[in-house]
Amino acid sequence: MSASHRFLPSTVRGPQAIFGQVWARRSHGGTMQAISVDPSLVAYCGLYCGACPRYLKGRCPGCHENAKATWCKIRSCNIERGYTSCADCTEFADPHQCGRFNTLLSRLIGAVLRSDRRACVLQIRERGLEGHAQAMAELGRPAIRPGTRAT
Repeated sequence: MSASHRFLPSTVRGPQAIFGQVWARRSHGGTMQAISVDPSLVAYCGLYCGACPRYLKGRCPGCHENAKATWCKIRSCNIERGYTSCADCTEFADPHQCGRFNTLLSRLIGAVLRSDRRACVLQIRERGLEGHAQAMAELGRPAIRPGTRAT
């Protein structure tokens, strides 16, 4: 990940906490970007669109609003079943047991982007969508990194 796409996490206190936003400084130009704490920005696979550089730059509407993402099997499965995320699925206790969630392509993308969607889904189950959105906004990242847990 290039320095221009890196967010520096901040602590949620004061007015930012009241208004449900975390402010993160963009490292390339020092401009401020708001990372909102919004459960509706949790993607079906557990990623947090609200902290994604593409979303923050207005280049992507987020998973739930992206009608062009018909190629995504996870999105299709969740829509068919009426789930808000894979955390709602009772068929698989571990998301890695699901053939739609745990594909070769998703493992490669996870390794390249250093993201652990499984940890995100498990965190949603533990904290709920609001708690997951809050944790990811505090981290300033769209996903938990492999081998770590959000605070």
